Amino acid sequence: MSAVFPSERIEQTILLLRGHKIILDRDLAAMYGVSTRDLNKAVSRNLDRFPNDFMLQLTRSEFNDLKFQFGTSSWGGTRKLPRAFTEQGIAMLSSVLRSKRAIHVNIAIMRAFVKLREFAASHKSLATKLEQLERKVGGHDGQIRSLFDAIRQLMEPPTPKSRRIGFKT
Repeated sequence: MSAVFPSERIEQTILLLRGHKIILDRDLAAMYGVSTRDLNKAVSRNLDRFPNDFMLQLTRSEFNDLKFQFGTSSWGGTRKLPRAFTEQGIAMLSSVLRSKRAIHVNIAIMRAFVKLREFAASHKSLATKLEQLERKVGGHDGQIRSLFDAIRQLMEPPTPKSRRIGFKT
């Protein structure tokens, strides 16, 4: 089932909204092979399983921003504001949608979230190392500059001593 949904494709559906990494209901429905309407019905029947940190309802302005970002038309399509599910909300969906496909898709999604976390952690460590290097080199800036000045002075040809022309008296 992971061949049907490679992690790169799942990672493309993960968005950042209100400081949470989320996937929209329409993208999840496509992955699970159900309609968005059916997915939202199942969630509505089990709302107590989806607290505010598991599922967010998009505001009108957030939805308009997404439509602008994705280049979709402003008419037709969605009648209700989409729902956005966090990683915990997606894990909870596996208990609401009880199909083999849902299990396999959830596993693939969880792996994609883990991969993104590992990627972010590696970037943090790289950024930390770069910052340490900048601090270390930054302290030596003046010393390096004076070294270059000394090298330039050594590279300049010596000024010839001027000899006096004529007789000495």
